[in-house]
Amino acid sequence: MHSNHSRITPRALILGICLVVLVVGIVSYAELVIANVQIGFLQFPPVVIGLFFFLVIGNRLVQPWIQRLALSQQELMLVYCMMVIASMISSRGLMEKLLPVLVSVNYFANPTNNWAELFFPHIKPWLVPFDPEVLAPQPISVDFYEQIDDLGSIPWQQWTTPVLIWGLLTLLIFFAYLCLALVLRQQWIENEKLSFPLTQLPLEFASSGRNFFRHPYVWLGFSIPALIFSLNGLHQIFPQIPSLSLRYLLNRFFTEKPWNAISYTPLFLSFAAVGFFYLLPTQLLFSLWFFFWLTRLQDIIAALLGLRVSGMPLYPTRLHIGYQVAGAYCVLVISYLYTSWPYLKQRVLGSLFSSRQNLSDQDQLLPVAAWGFILSLTGAAIWLVWAGMSPIVAIFEILIVVGLVAIVMARSTAEAGMLMTETSFRPIDMYQLLATKSSLGAKNLTILSFFDAIFARDLRGLVLTGFLDGLKISDGVKLDRRSLLLALTIAILIAFCCAALVQTYLPYKYGGNYMYSYAYKGNSLWAFRDNISAIEGFESGYNFAAPIFFGLGLAVTTILVLCRMAYWWWPLQPLGYALSGSWTLIVFWFPILIAWITKSVVLRLGGIQKYRQFRPFFLGLIFGEFSMAVVWTLISYLTRASAPFFPWP
Repeated sequence: MHSNHSRITPRALILGICLVVLVVGIVSYAELVIANVQIGFLQFPPVVIGLFFFLVIGNRLVQPWIQRLALSQQELMLVYCMMVIASMISSRGLMEKLLPVLVSVNYFANPTNNWAELFFPHIKPWLVPFDPEVLAPQPISVDFYEQIDDLGSIPWQQWTTPVLIWGLLTLLIFFAYLCLALVLRQQWIENEKLSFPLTQLPLEFASSGRNFFRHPYVWLGFSIPALIFSLNGLHQIFPQIPSLSLRYLLNRFFTEKPWNAISYTPLFLSFAAVGFFYLLPTQLLFSLWFFFWLTRLQDIIAALLGLRVSGMPLYPTRLHIGYQVAGAYCVLVISYLYTSWPYLKQRVLGSLFSSRQNLSDQDQLLPVAAWGFILSLTGAAIWLVWAGMSPIVAIFEILIVVGLVAIVMARSTAEAGMLMTETSFRPIDMYQLLATKSSLGAKNLTILSFFDAIFARDLRGLVLTGFLDGLKISDGVKLDRRSLLLALTIAILIAFCCAALVQTYLPYKYGGNYMYSYAYKGNSLWAFRDNISAIEGFESGYNFAAPIFFGLGLAVTTILVLCRMAYWWWPLQPLGYALSGSWTLIVFWFPILIAWITKSVVLRLGGIQKYRQFRPFFLGLIFGEFSMAVVWTLISYLTRASAPFFPWP
């Protein structure tokens, strides 16, 4: 790190902390109470972009009048990075998954499902706020789901121990992600020069805000989503005002065989997504929508051949796609290791046993990151063993989540600019390539049900991508890296505490049963339901189809990787194949297709000059849609009216 990098300023840190608290409040209320505006779980969170938009406007208005009050570019970007992490932690990155799962197993246990007898004996009392020795739903869980009359009697004390103990595991995993980001930084940012598309907009916005606002194309782009979401929002309040639907289900058009075999295929029209994907290379956009529709073609072929097709447990994709994707992840991570090996060997492994004095200024953090990564993963595995998991299963689970899935998800954002990180398999699905789930036993499966719901199943809001984007931004604006790490650490701790308080309070006030059903009656229960048959011994035998499709995924991805290395013109990117079965592409395939067609036409007719000319219009689409998400969250909070639907569920 160089001495000319700007250090953190107290006012930027204080402003960042205030906005972290605001982001936690907005995200928690919008996503859990309003439930129509999923404003915080994207890797490019709408709440952050919306607030940042207004912050930069305010900063530009202040600048001509009181110069010393205006924030520098470094200060703006530091605040932005803190808000991104806060948004992820308060949304699907952690808290919306953590709190409900700690009581859902107790509330939904009944004599019919036998959950109390099957799960409670294997739950350590310090893991949950209820008493596992009482085999019945308890007031702490019932009130959480059904509201509490006296908000002064919320049982905060019972929540404190389990939240802090799970907080310890969270900090270990988050620290591993932070260390991993530091290790990957030089290879991905400097050596491979990945584009990190999610950082381009805020960087450009903060650096050229005045010119940005003066561009008529920006306001033309802004006005389209602003008008449509205003109409849709007013329609919720005054039904006589017309609205424009932004979602359609294509399956209702496929009623005849074999077309009706196509799995769930919605069409979401997100202007922000179209605007964002316009910034990506056309070759990459083609790969993403092409491989998505290849999964649908496989459904049709399976129907024509009369094959019995089963679903991937807990994911909206077919089993044969899920295991192909798992194979693709393995090959991709091996290819990343192969590409980075000279750097890893020389810089990272070399720094492990070097004294700090022998290292260049830029490499000072590498040994800390490398040792930190190893020790935090070890600590996380020890925590799982302490909770009741067997050591082998704990190590396997941590390595698959952090060492395989998280790396591919981070790559999908750093290279492909994916607005959402979602996978198509869990570590337990990989385990079933080797043995049946029932061989794990009831104790392992009980702890896995908690861990999968919190850390392994839904990876939207993955903080690893936030850390990597933050490091890219710090390089772009010459912000001192240690200052950034300090600010991110403060953001994590404050966001964790605030989100824990707010999201414990909200269900006791409104009742989990009447709030966002995905958080309270979906994700928090699915892993338990999925493991019941294995615990009871009714699980069907070993699935021989799984290794066949896993092998197919290995083979196809290997061919794609080799072709990509050998031929510069090769159009199909292996990352597109790896993401093909994910919820991310189910939501975004249509905006990707529109962006691909638009950009291809623009480049063909007018070349790179026309592409640059229209770029502000597409940036306007992004800021328009994401600003409307913040505006309608505020209107909904003030008026108690329902907010319009935003097309990134």
